[in-house]
Order: sequence, then C-alpha cells, then structure tokens
Amino acid sequence: MQDLAHFIGGRRVPGRSGRFVDVYEPMTGAVRARAPLASSDEVREAVANAVAAQPEWAAVNPQRRARVMMRFVEIVTREIEALAKLLACEHGKTIADARGDIQRGLEVVEFCIGAPQLLKGGYTNSASAGIDIWSMRQPLGVAAGITPFNFPAMIPMWMFAPAIACGDAFILKPSERDPSVPLRLAELMIEAGLPPGVLNVVIGDKEAVDALLDDAGVEAIAFVGSTGIAEYVYTRATANGKRAQCFGAGKNHMVIMPDADMDQAVDALVGAGYGSAGERCMAISVAVPVGQSTAQELLQRLGPRVENLKVGLSTDDTADFGPLISKQHLDRVRNYVALGVSEGAKLLVDGRDFKMQGYEQGFFIGPSLFDEVEPQMRIYREEIFGPVVSVVRADNYKDALALVDAHEYGNGAAIFTRAGDAARDFASRVKAGMVGVNVPTPTPLAYYTFGGWKRSVFGDLNQHGEDAFRFFTRTKTVTSRWPSNVREGANFAFPTMS
Repeated sequence: MQDLAHFIGGRRVPGRSGRFVDVYEPMTGAVRARAPLASSDEVREAVANAVAAQPEWAAVNPQRRARVMMRFVEIVTREIEALAKLLACEHGKTIADARGDIQRGLEVVEFCIGAPQLLKGGYTNSASAGIDIWSMRQPLGVAAGITPFNFPAMIPMWMFAPAIACGDAFILKPSERDPSVPLRLAELMIEAGLPPGVLNVVIGDKEAVDALLDDAGVEAIAFVGSTGIAEYVYTRATANGKRAQCFGAGKNHMVIMPDADMDQAVDALVGAGYGSAGERCMAISVAVPVGQSTAQELLQRLGPRVENLKVGLSTDDTADFGPLISKQHLDRVRNYVALGVSEGAKLLVDGRDFKMQGYEQGFFIGPSLFDEVEPQMRIYREEIFGPVVSVVRADNYKDALALVDAHEYGNGAAIFTRAGDAARDFASRVKAGMVGVNVPTPTPLAYYTFGGWKRSVFGDLNQHGEDAFRFFTRTKTVTSRWPSNVREGANFAFPTMS
C-alpha cells in the first residue's frame, strides 16, 4: 500500500495534517493507498504557490500557453493506456469506459489550443470623433476546482485546461476516493512545459473545500457534485465575493414516443442507463414510454436485455460495467432499490444480490429495473447514481413533457421519435440544459457548453466551450483619445456618441 501526496509547486508534497483516508480498489474491496487530507494551512500553501506563479504565466502570450496544451495532449495520448488502467483500478469503471473518460477530457484541452482566438477582444475605430474603443480578456488570477469521483480525468481537465489557457493558475481538489489520476495529470502538465505552481493538486475533505472557499487569493470556484453541496459551495463562494459555477445532481428522462425505433431506443436506454454502473450525472435513469402499448413493447424488449447485462471486472473487455466506487455507495444503491419496493414500484429485475465469483468483497451490484414508478416516489425524485432505471408511464406526449419539466433537476433529457414536429417541439420546450433527439446522453462536444437547468446548476456560465473562457477571464474595455491641438474645454454633460 502506498501513501499518496499532494502536488504543490511542481512536485509531490507529503501531507502534514496527520489525517488520511483509505483509497480502495473497488474490484477487490482492498485498500490500495492512503491519501492525505489537507489542512487549511496546506491549502493556503498551495494557494500561495499559485498566487506567486500566476503573474509570470499570465504574461506568457496565448500562443505559447496553447503550445503547452498541445504538448499535454500528445503526452496524455501516449500515456492513455496506463492512465486508463490506473483510473479503472481506483474507480471501478471498465478500462474502455476509462479511456472514454480521458478522451472526453482531452477534447476540451484540444479546444483550449484555440485560446489565441478565444481570448481576442473587439475593436472599434473612430467610435466617436477621435475616440477608439477596444475590449480585452484578462486572467482572473487563481481559480480552484472541486471535482467528483465519477470522472477523475475528464472533469479536472474540463476545469484546469481552460483556466490555465486563459492565463490563470489553478488549485484542483479532486475526490479523495480516486485521486491518483488527477495527480498524474498534474505531473504530465509539468512535463508538457507548464511552470511549477500554475497547477496544484490538494487532496482533502470539507476542511480543504472551506479553505478554498474562504481564501482571498482564490478568485473563482468551479464545482461538480451533489446538489446540496453545490448549493453550499455556491452560496459560500459568492458570499466571499468569488465567481462560482456549481453543477449538481441530475435525473435524466428519456421519452419514448409510439413511433420510435424501439430497437434503437432499447439499445440507447441500456447503454445510457447502466453504463459506468449508472455513476454518471448524465445517465438516463428514467424511461418515459408514451402510451400503454409503447410501454409494453419497451418492457418486453428491455427486461431480457437488462437481465443479461454482464457485470464484470474493470479489466474484463467483455464486461458491460464494473463495480461501484465504495462499500458505502454500494449500500446506498441497495437501500434505494429496497425503498422502491417499499414505495410500491414493481421491481422487474433485482440486482442487489449479485456477487462476483472470486471477488465477493468487491463493490459489485447487478442492474435493477423498476416499472410502475410514480412521481411522488423517492426513487423517482432523488438521484440514485447506480445501475437502476425507473419506468414512469405517460398517457400522451403532453403528460410526458410535463413530467420532465416538473422534476427539480434539469441536466439532460432525450426524446426518441421519428416525428420531426414532436422532436422540434420537445427540444424547444423541455426544461433541461441539454437535449437529445434520438441520442440518449446529450453531452455536448467540447466547443459547445455543458450545463443543466433548475437545481442541477448554480451560477450563470456553463462548463467548457466559450463559457469557460468567459468564466475564467475578466473583460476590460478601453476608451481612448489622443491629444490634439483642438481644445474643447470641460464638458459636464453625460458622455454620449453624438
């Protein structure tokens, strides 16, 4: 078993707080490492390193900052197999899924290579007599990111890549459950040419989070996690005068219309509902068949597919999904399935008692499928974050749309149909930040932004895309007039362009 360390000032720094947390291998249930939990003093040390390094980094022109991103993409691509194995070992997702985690993060880094274009301001010559006006985007200073366990490569890259490309320094506080990949990514950024101190990684719990939220050296906070904590982080950060973007839970619906290609819909639902053991904020956890005949056809095809899903080791190329992240989370998901039964939902497939032969201490659970789920049930209202799909029947399209809109979360929603008018109406009217039309998990590509609506988000700007460059910079506007031989005297009227 190894002891992990923080990454501060371009090197690994052992924890000094005396507090540690075990990092598990979900396949076996064994402890594979100890991670230090940073004290507030250690967080302040990381912030001080970032504050000291940021001005020189901000003075590097955007083209050269982009070259660091280019080299980082090359290095991570070279190291992707080793990173994927490390990620799978510590998180539990399959290696194929881990590669996708890394690749989707790299796509945002690739987008950030366009920083010279994305950071351009505007210019107006002769906006008024002898007056020119131009705007510029300037770095904030130091930003921090608090990331969840479920995407230990992708979400850190979604945060630190645009911040660093903008000229900011960055403090990353990854999940203490699987911090090894974020630490390795920071080392690879140094290899790519990033100066020490521009990217720091501190492992920690609430003490570290609160230290980041309260430190005057941190100008902005980005967060992804549960809604309760997202609201807490947003409230405390903004109360301290910081810019904040905080993303919370999701309960993503997939509406299946009577004219849908049912084979396509079932394939999509199985992959989006059970992939990565349901530990995705964009997982489809609610299927909404429209009409009783649609529901019957869906369940006739869906039930056998769910029963035959292969739960396996993270290293098994034929496995559909692997174990959950921890014993605590395994118990939580099992309890939700039991709750659904007690609430009166019909449990068609029960995965609670699944055991992996030879790995009985691993955090494995099989897939579960509920029918006849009602909107008042907790298994419908709350994010389970496991391989559990609920079927909520709707009599017609109007009722299906109203069901989606009434939910407190609004990350993503999808519709499966052959009718262009229904798809267009759904995309226009549904109250969700990301919409799929015959696409189950509508996660936008890197050059669009990612973010939900309602209580799935706190803050005005989304992740990646152009919003990231807005979030991690300040706009400054300059109005300029050079002296001439003509003196007009003092003018006490409010200035206009007339």
